[in-house]
Amino acid sequence: MFRLDQKAALVTGGGSGIGRAISETFASAGASVGILDLDEAASGETVAAIAAAGGRAEFFPCDISDKDSVEGAVSAAAASFGRIDALVNNAGIANIGTATTTSEEDFDRVFRVNAKGVFLCLQAVLPRMVEAGGGVVLNMSSIAAVTGLKDRFAYSASKGAVHTMTLSVAADYIAHGIRCNAICPARVHTPFVDGYLARNYPDNREEMFEKLSKVQPIGRMARPDEIARLALYLCSDDASYITAQTYEIDGGYMNLRP
Repeated sequence: MFRLDQKAALVTGGGSGIGRAISETFASAGASVGILDLDEAASGETVAAIAAAGGRAEFFPCDISDKDSVEGAVSAAAASFGRIDALVNNAGIANIGTATTTSEEDFDRVFRVNAKGVFLCLQAVLPRMVEAGGGVVLNMSSIAAVTGLKDRFAYSASKGAVHTMTLSVAADYIAHGIRCNAICPARVHTPFVDGYLARNYPDNREEMFEKLSKVQPIGRMARPDEIARLALYLCSDDASYITAQTYEIDGGYMNLRP
């Protein structure tokens, strides 16, 4: 079950964090994985780890907020793999602030990556999937898209855009054999979280880590591999009847909070 043999998948931001977990999980399930990322060092480590485990992955330098960069990376991946069966729009950035404390520059930056980046990747990949007769798109959204989170104004708005783009793509391309779904995680323990704590809470990192973990009723943050396994299912043929859905993977956050 949950295999991707003979398939090629592109993962944006696939060099680290959740993206790395998805890249490694997809490769272990038989996929050829194209890592679209700006971080050459991290992506190189992920490619090497996949190769050491017997899988296939290639790094394609890509700034998802730049149309030419996206088209170049997607074209190179398509030429190398001969096909693109799945696109995982995972790359994104965070921002702290309310509607009045978020600067215009930060608002534009977040939307340029989180919303425009998804749009540009869709524009580059969907025509190839249509020509091939089908494919799967999986967008990384967030519970921020479906509930109110304090101090996440721009981030929440950008993920709301990802949420509705998911539904729009599912509706527009179902007749072409293309499925489109989204994953909405709560907090996931990635290097980003560790960096955030180190920068903002250098004197009480452990205390804040515990506090952030306990926000989820299950008592901890998600692991990247847990997100990756859901991504694998949704991109596999085992999920062939699933489209236009958003999956909360949140340790009970949405439904079990006091």
